Amino acid sequence: MRHSRLKRCVPFLVAWTTIALLPASSSHAADSGAAGRLIFVCRPDNDLFRAVAAGGTNSLRFDDAAAAIERAPAGAGVLILADGYPQQVTEIPARVFAAAEAKSIRLFVEYPGALPGLTVGTPKPMRFARVVIASDFFGEKLKKLRILAVHGLQLAPVNVERSHMVAARVAGFDHAVYGLPAETAPILFQIPNRNVLVATTKLSHFVTGRYAPQDAWREIWRSILAWATPAGSEPPPLRWTPAVRAAYDRQAPLAPGHQREAIRRGRQWFDGSKMLVRSSGGEDAASPDGSLGSMEAVLSHIRHDGSQTISSALRGDCITETAMAHAFSSRLLQQDADARIAKNLVDFYLFESPARKKERGDPNHSAYGLIAWGVSSEALLVANYGDDNARLMLAVLATAALTGDDRWDEAMMMCLLGNLRTAGRYGFRGGRIDVPQLNQRPWQSYFAGKIINRAPHYECYLWACYLWAYEQTGWPLFLNRAETGLRMMMDEYPDGWRWTNGLAQEKARMLLPLAWLVRVKDTSANRAMLRKVIDGVLALQQPCGAIREELGDRKMGRYPPPRDNASYGTAEAPLIAENGDPVSDLLYTTNFAFLGLREAAAATGDPDIVEAENRLAKFLCRIQIDSPTLPQVDGGWFRAFDFNRWEHWGSNADAGWGAWSIESGWTQGWIVAVLAMREMETSLWDLTKESRIERHFPRLRAQMIPDDAVDLVRLPSATATPQGKP
Repeated sequence: MRHSRLKRCVPFLVAWTTIALLPASSSHAADSGAAGRLIFVCRPDNDLFRAVAAGGTNSLRFDDAAAAIERAPAGAGVLILADGYPQQVTEIPARVFAAAEAKSIRLFVEYPGALPGLTVGTPKPMRFARVVIASDFFGEKLKKLRILAVHGLQLAPVNVERSHMVAARVAGFDHAVYGLPAETAPILFQIPNRNVLVATTKLSHFVTGRYAPQDAWREIWRSILAWATPAGSEPPPLRWTPAVRAAYDRQAPLAPGHQREAIRRGRQWFDGSKMLVRSSGGEDAASPDGSLGSMEAVLSHIRHDGSQTISSALRGDCITETAMAHAFSSRLLQQDADARIAKNLVDFYLFESPARKKERGDPNHSAYGLIAWGVSSEALLVANYGDDNARLMLAVLATAALTGDDRWDEAMMMCLLGNLRTAGRYGFRGGRIDVPQLNQRPWQSYFAGKIINRAPHYECYLWACYLWAYEQTGWPLFLNRAETGLRMMMDEYPDGWRWTNGLAQEKARMLLPLAWLVRVKDTSANRAMLRKVIDGVLALQQPCGAIREELGDRKMGRYPPPRDNASYGTAEAPLIAENGDPVSDLLYTTNFAFLGLREAAAATGDPDIVEAENRLAKFLCRIQIDSPTLPQVDGGWFRAFDFNRWEHWGSNADAGWGAWSIESGWTQGWIVAVLAMREMETSLWDLTKESRIERHFPRLRAQMIPDDAVDLVRLPSATATPQGKP
């Protein structure tokens, strides 16, 4: 995988590593050719200075602004960059501005502590602000209201009437769809009647700070350098490699063994991001072995140094999906230590944590058998999400099959029955049922209820689990409730569905249960339902393999795009502002479409589905994160990928799991797992079919859903003849 990348980067590496820097001293003689170049005041490792050097221009550089102005020819361009950002503003004495004006120097300054004729305030962070183009300074390629990301943004406040770029809380994918709000802060402006262009933050931090998108930042620097470059000269070309990028260009040939390498790097991400919980010994403690669990995610908030914040939540779905990724690594890559980590992770959550204790371990309580959403806070501990329990079960069943360990089977059967008995007679359960609710209602009232919740995100993976359980046990109720729910859901496809962060994800999630319905009951009607959703997903798939995000009717959306600028960053949200925005979502859609396509291809052998899966697999291998300097993200998959720009970019409106988040379980765990199943030439259904979980069924079924409870519920007409294991 890295061979093709090195080939592309050789000229850049040569240019960057062979820059000849003049001594940073005020004793320079004025270079006779300096009028045709720009003069820098910065450290030698400044991103802009290095990009200019890599582009082939050997510029003068000084450590001291006064010395640079003194040595600069009349009419030169001098850039005073923010070496102390964000802790220290750039202190520029008034005499420097005066000297520059006397020599007609065009001066660009960053993050200033003082400016002639203007009051500069105390620097402040701008947590939810984005940078927006606010003038025609950048020409046709970067028009007004274009949105940019300056991560870790901190600015020195200045009150000016006109600014070329502003910081503001705005909604939108590429453009501020609601315009600029009343409250904005200048980012780039020219001091009136002076040749001084001011950036109130460190714009030259664009590589280290991972500013995005790349095409916009090229135009920004082309325009700024053109403004600063002396008349009659061309601005210097820039060359840089982003600190974080896709592993392969769109058209670059994939290396032999690219899929296995993506799996290896995907598994390695868990180490680089330090997702496994360490003991109290901190960094000096022994390498974590999974016995203390694993954390949830790298969150989307990017600091000024390019690093990201971490969600340390201990969630059952993420922990078991992380275990699954390690289990696949142990089998496919022959990593024995990973098998131990996988087992330890599952043991931690199911046996050692409070996830199955108290009410959930009490046979007389309605929560019996359920597994807590998480254990690191009370808010997580009281919650029972059906879809999270479903993915936990799927991940544990895969881990059991891969490690040959069946000690979690009883807990999984309890979880299956616990969820089934708190679902209604049509198979729907609702998004979540928390422990306080279960304290007040007997499980029988849920079991006999008539709830209808046409929201695939929350319902359909439990149906997949029920279908798998039916295959194992032959109990008709598992099939009946799954099939009833699926048919009722498909009766309203897709306009009657409640969607969460987008309609595309709801289609993606339906693939798995419909594929498994074909496994247990291969009829033309069931194949037709699967084909209808397959066609809906394939209509969104691009030639490169990406699956484009899609919004449904907004009144049906639980988390639609922000309704105004003030709503940006306040709730969960899609990556797009409107249909047509060219982005894939690897947290909610693409990851689950990948699993669904894999299972549908295995269930049907349909060549269209096989081809769609193959294209998606190649896309995922291409866009895996490559970042040699940031192991925290290297080998991961961000939530957002702009397949037109071929860059990790999207609306970062989501309050926590935004464009640059990496979810350890939902995203990383499942992508690694499906890639590994492809390498092993198996599917999740086939991998887990030899489970011996049915040995726990007779006792637990009689205890948890006895015959008299079943007799009270008239089964809908979808009841089928058992086709389970002999």
